[in-house]
Amino acid sequence: MPFRIANAASKTMRTIALVEAFKGALVLLVGFGLFSLAHHDAQRIAEQIVTHSHLNPGSRYPRIFLDLTRQITEPHIPLIAAGTGLYVIVRFVEAYGLWYYKKWAQWVSAASGAIYIPFELLELREHVTWLGLAALALNLLVVVFMLYFALRGKEIEK
Repeated sequence: MPFRIANAASKTMRTIALVEAFKGALVLLVGFGLFSLAHHDAQRIAEQIVTHSHLNPGSRYPRIFLDLTRQITEPHIPLIAAGTGLYVIVRFVEAYGLWYYKKWAQWVSAASGAIYIPFELLELREHVTWLGLAALALNLLVVVFMLYFALRGKEIEK
């Protein structure tokens, strides 16, 4: 592989690794934040956060946040913690593997990215937005990139 292409592929792989690590860290922080609300009036606190941030509580993302805080009850805490922990572990392991150019991480990344595509398409079917189109395009690009290198059988040069 010519040096420029190999260098670009290496930088792209490392960038995707950083994005995956960031997603894992973000979910970990949000998980700890939600867990800290578990023994308080989480719904009231969430409503205050939404109001203080001048967000419309009826719009999509604030509604998701408010619905999640409504589900933070004693019986749900272990399930939420387990799901959050599993997601974070997968993201960090994937990031590690991509950072060190591991072939298995390319497959994991392609599969984990492909999982979101049907949901993104369903979302776009309901209402098309630039953000939705950009997310789908970026996700497709990552999946194709990972499959290309995973199927080539060659390691990316470090």
